[in-house]
Amino acid sequence: MGFFRSVFSFTLGTTVGVYIAQNYNVPNIKKMTNFGIAMAKHYEENYRKRKKGDDDSN
Repeated sequence: MGFFRSVFSFTLGTTVGVYIAQNYNVPNIKKMTNFGIAMAKHYEENYRKRKKGDDDSN
């Protein structure tokens, strides 16, 4: 009985997900994630404290 319940839940979830993706404006999660990572790297590179021995004026 547990197997059929699992298969039914998976099938229902997949069907609802496909319907929502086709009929509604769903954001692209991968694109949003990549943008967030790029912004975090930019922030980290520009605002990180410099080490005492790290001098760029050689």
